[in-house]
Amino acid sequence: MGIVKIGEELHQEVRKASAVMCRSINAQAEFWMKIGMLAESNPALSFNEIVAMQLKAADVGLDTVDAA
Repeated sequence: MGIVKIGEELHQEVRKASAVMCRSINAQAEFWMKIGMLAESNPALSFNEIVAMQLKAADVGLDTVDAA
């Protein structure tokens, strides 16, 4: 595990987003880095498509959840 230095403004945005998303600050930053890396590797995919791809890879059965 290493240390990543980011600017104070971005750190504040991570802190605010982490509270909304019920993640730790580190988990939120890691999520954004992972999604960003996947977006760069797959420029034709939308954010929703990337998240769906990751959920499918993790074998999350969203089709069994009632959306109503």
